[in-house]
Amino acid sequence: MSDERLADVFADAPTNWGKWGEDDEVGAVNYLAEPQVLEGARAIEHGKTFTLGVPIGRHEGDPKTPGRPETQHYMLRDRGHYEAGKLPADGRQGSDDVLTLALHGTTHIDALGHSWYGDEMYNGFDPETTKGGLERCSIEPIAEHGVVGRGVLLDIARHRGVDHLEYDATISLSELRACADEQGVELRPRDVLVIRTGWLERFYAGEKSPVENFDEPGITYSDELAEWFHEMEIPTFVTDTLASERTYPESGIRLPLHATFIRDQGILITEITLLDELAEDCAEDGKHDFMYVCSPLKIVEGTASPVNPIAIK
Repeated sequence: MSDERLADVFADAPTNWGKWGEDDEVGAVNYLAEPQVLEGARAIEHGKTFTLGVPIGRHEGDPKTPGRPETQHYMLRDRGHYEAGKLPADGRQGSDDVLTLALHGTTHIDALGHSWYGDEMYNGFDPETTKGGLERCSIEPIAEHGVVGRGVLLDIARHRGVDHLEYDATISLSELRACADEQGVELRPRDVLVIRTGWLERFYAGEKSPVENFDEPGITYSDELAEWFHEMEIPTFVTDTLASERTYPESGIRLPLHATFIRDQGILITEITLLDELAEDCAEDGKHDFMYVCSPLKIVEGTASPVNPIAIK
């Protein structure tokens, strides 16, 4: 779809441009200030922790979108170097290694310069500044800020009574609200929304093809959804799919939330999170809110960062 067509579709989409000044590169994560950190802390009752990042560098392969390279992990030094006489065996030995991975290839959070339409990125910055690395809207300022607040799990798969959503499943705003009501959890302004589809669990069960075909279920753009995210001042949403939204909605716009949520509202998107253990625990104790902590790496000019978010109940 052309830039002109996208501009028409999102002409009335809500925007946060200029809300935190003309130089802002952090976007909606600005909403996660000290009161939201305390709100997250107040959600802790038991001290139980759940790490949501996927394993990196599995021999069986990692979940990733098509076209992104496999993770490469190799040793610089290990026991074999000493046995072969390549390093002196002077009593102290050790190991060392290197990891190479696509920044959008495992559990990660997108920078605001990752996606745009037209001739402007978030807050009006010029896409020319992405050449050779993101001079503006990189992951680094988000990493400096951190992503900490009250998280709420919306277990849509369990709400529908299925193990996982189907390819063409669209999650509407009304269903998000109905799921929260069924779970007995209140949705509050500036919450971190964690949406479970059950999709990634298929990958780890050996069903790689459905996941890697990149035809995913999820929320998608509607005027109502965009206005609600804006009015609720949602800083970020998190899902267990590769792209955190329905890939090919009826609108014909591929990944529309990557276009307008990132570019217009500065909403952070966190993808490829493992939510099965958290979901099981929430179903058992009936508590679906928690402190959410996510710390991106300070990658200079990076378009994303691997993360291992933690939910603390």
